[in-house]
Amino acid sequence: QGQLVESGGGLVQPGGSLMLSCEAPGRDFSDYARGWFRQGPEKEREFVAAISWRGRRTYYADSVKGRFTISRDLAKNAVFLQMDGLQPEDTAVYYCGAESSVLGSTALSDYAYWGQGTRVTVSS
Repeated sequence: QGQLVESGGGLVQPGGSLMLSCEAPGRDFSDYARGWFRQGPEKEREFVAAISWRGRRTYYADSVKGRFTISRDLAKNAVFLQMDGLQPEDTAVYYCGAESSVLGSTALSDYAYWGQGTRVTVSS
């Protein structure tokens, strides 16, 4: 843990957008699938989006499909989550993870590496 660093969270009004970034200083995760999870107030951590090791496959939770887009930049060893149409129910701490399968996973238990999280608050 602690080998991934998220950034880009903040306070945004409903309907607004944010882009989260996840970088991995000091370790090459280019051969790992990556994912984003979130944990809202008094909720368990839940899957948001995942991307395969070369970026050819993406997966989304039904609650964010059509609003969020996951992408990765292999050269920068980074993963991004573009979030549009944010709603109050998207308020959570967002965590970036890395897991060793090449296809990507929606399962929390598959992720061995995590960042510390970045907080997103959607409120008017």
